[in-house]
Amino acid sequence: MDFKNKVVLITGGGQGIGACIARAYAKKGAYVIITDIDEEAGKETEEYILNQNHYCFFIPADVSEVSSIENMMNLISKRFERIDILVNNAAISSGGTLCNRSIEEWNHVLAVNLTGPYLVTKNVLPFMSNEGGSIINIVSTRALMSEPHTEPYSASKGGLLSLTHSLAASLGPNIRVNAISPGWIDVSQWKKQKDRKFIHTSERDHAQHLVGRVGVPEDIAHACLFLTSEQASFMTGTNLIVDGGMTIKMIYE
Repeated sequence: MDFKNKVVLITGGGQGIGACIARAYAKKGAYVIITDIDEEAGKETEEYILNQNHYCFFIPADVSEVSSIENMMNLISKRFERIDILVNNAAISSGGTLCNRSIEEWNHVLAVNLTGPYLVTKNVLPFMSNEGGSIINIVSTRALMSEPHTEPYSASKGGLLSLTHSLAASLGPNIRVNAISPGWIDVSQWKKQKDRKFIHTSERDHAQHLVGRVGVPEDIAHACLFLTSEQASFMTGTNLIVDGGMTIKMIYE
């Protein structure tokens, strides 16, 4: 899988899964652009990749704001004439319960997790349409199953899954659009430096997965590399579930 000289834009690339995806593409020779609302995290990831003698350009951006996205694209256009790969990764979760959660919080989660990918894709499209390209939406197994009090997050990810196959239909055949749905991914070692700490995962945690372990961000990065490579050129509108088999394992307690 050769990504040399490919231009890759990753939203929410400052930490967590997004930062790992950014490093993976950079190692493969891509020109990596990361955006994040957290400037401290974004600058840390940019500095790390540059110190590895790879390319990275960080742009502070809020994907829920049209003006922020337009500013992001203006800055990108000054450096690059095209974008080959877009990874819509930026996302937030919510607190509270159905009974006490404010409508403002509901709207904000959907604005970032669902409207954001739509707006970023729309603004990136003019940079992709002539050359073709590949788009990955980072969804979640929460699009298919839920825990209590996750309504905004689950709804946004379910919507993003539907948006994926709708975009695949609209943008084919030159642009492929696929989704990756991570399961339980331990991102504790991929947070920005001041928030990084070891989180103990028990044998019981690992045993919930058919592969015998909790996931790591590299599992999602590898899936991104595959789905945006020529080896996956016949795949579009797909939801690739990367969860170690957790969602198909029957658990009785």
